[in-house]
Amino acid sequence: MTQQRVSEQIGDQPESRRRVVVGVAGGIAAYKACHIIRAFKEAGDDVRVVPTESALSFVGRSTFEALSGNPVSTTVFDDVDQVQHVRVGQEADLIVIAPATADLMARLVMGRADDLLTATVLVATCPVVVAPAMHTEMWFNPATVANVETLRSRGITVIEPAHGRLTGKDTGPGRLPDPEQIVDIANAVGNGVVLGQDLKGKRVLITAGGTQENIDPVRFIGNSSSGRQGFALGEIAAQRGARVTIVAGNTAELSTPAGAEIVKVSSTQDMFDAVQEKAGESDIIIMAAAVADFRPDTQADSKLKKGGDDDSLTTVHLVENPDILKTTVARRSEGELDSNPVIVGFAAETGDATTSALDYARAKLERKGCDLLMCNEVGHGKVFGQLRNRGWILASDGSVTEVEDATKLEVAAHIVNAVVAFTR
Repeated sequence: MTQQRVSEQIGDQPESRRRVVVGVAGGIAAYKACHIIRAFKEAGDDVRVVPTESALSFVGRSTFEALSGNPVSTTVFDDVDQVQHVRVGQEADLIVIAPATADLMARLVMGRADDLLTATVLVATCPVVVAPAMHTEMWFNPATVANVETLRSRGITVIEPAHGRLTGKDTGPGRLPDPEQIVDIANAVGNGVVLGQDLKGKRVLITAGGTQENIDPVRFIGNSSSGRQGFALGEIAAQRGARVTIVAGNTAELSTPAGAEIVKVSSTQDMFDAVQEKAGESDIIIMAAAVADFRPDTQADSKLKKGGDDDSLTTVHLVENPDILKTTVARRSEGELDSNPVIVGFAAETGDATTSALDYARAKLERKGCDLLMCNEVGHGKVFGQLRNRGWILASDGSVTEVEDATKLEVAAHIVNAVVAFTR
């Protein structure tokens, strides 16, 4: 039997696998680390769990070992002959600490190396992502605020915590984000996305998802947009310090970006009204929603019956919806928006025999008058409902930047980068 066949039978993995260290500090949210470990493992990563000793009071060593397939240690005195306290950090391609307590972050700031996790971070040269979880008072304590700023200044990505139920009856910022959000952000950072604080203090308004135009109480005209790209934009903007409001149409069950306000709407008219209400208080407006251009001229109060006397189910008369993007640009031009926001549009296009999707997008940019336009070529399993995206970012100065195939979070980072560059 060949050596290759033996390796396949015993489950050896190729050396090219990414080495991911999942650090776990001693907080009640430690159980969520199990989902993070599994997500990295299912993606094919070689996962090493490095908990603090207190983390093992919440989740046992055997659980971490079973999920990761690797031994678990907390001390620098294990495997001394292999210099483990140095080797784990040196070999890591990505380090994700979730949850990170206030105590652990304080020790990281001080450069401590008194357990395996802090020693691993001190040695590492790979991207390090820290996901804090603690009570609101701890998060806002000046010591923690200063520690977070220090870690970020050293190139460590500190994720903004979510708002929600904490231990006991408390509710507020400090909750660990959903494991899926942490993994997505960590993967984006591992692929080169930088989450600085260049949007701190900025107010960002985003539209997301598809709209529904009701025919009767049970039927509607809509599309297959999931809202993932809009929510990804909200995630990136929030992690870069912005105050984010998302006007969300028909969206999938998506995790709310940290600290974002969600305004739920149904129809294009609803979304139009919500955007016009908030446009004047926004510094950046990104319209990623897939809105319906037309709606039925009437909406039945009761379900229309098949085979009725009229043709109401076979013929639907449509009227044009208000143009949210064009109206917002016009209001800015007329000085009606006090904040004078940067406005970004989206174009979901399909090319045809005579015109490419990009050419259609150029025409739309000129017609709408926005500052930037993200063009997606949609249809046939592309973009809508998918986890990845690609396309072009067009600017009002005529420049075009290609965005290669990537996760929607990474694409969102490209779009936000373009917005920041436009404002300089």
